[in-house]
Amino acid sequence: MNPLHPKKLLKSKWTAIKPVAKNKHFLVTKVIQPEPPESPIQGVEIEAVYSGKSKIIDWRELRDETLWRQGWV
Repeated sequence: MNPLHPKKLLKSKWTAIKPVAKNKHFLVTKVIQPEPPESPIQGVEIEAVYSGKSKIIDWRELRDETLWRQGWV
């Protein structure tokens, strides 16, 4: 897998390996900035394309190939 950089995640597309409630394709809509700006980014908000529901996850979860694939597969 290509290395991920948290600053390049905004508007990136992801496919969940195990869909939940028919939600398989997601888009990163927001990168959660830490309180002190020099601290590392911890989370991202992903939005399901099908239902429009969003949730916040740790951006490092996107590196796990058993959970996520980059792009819409």
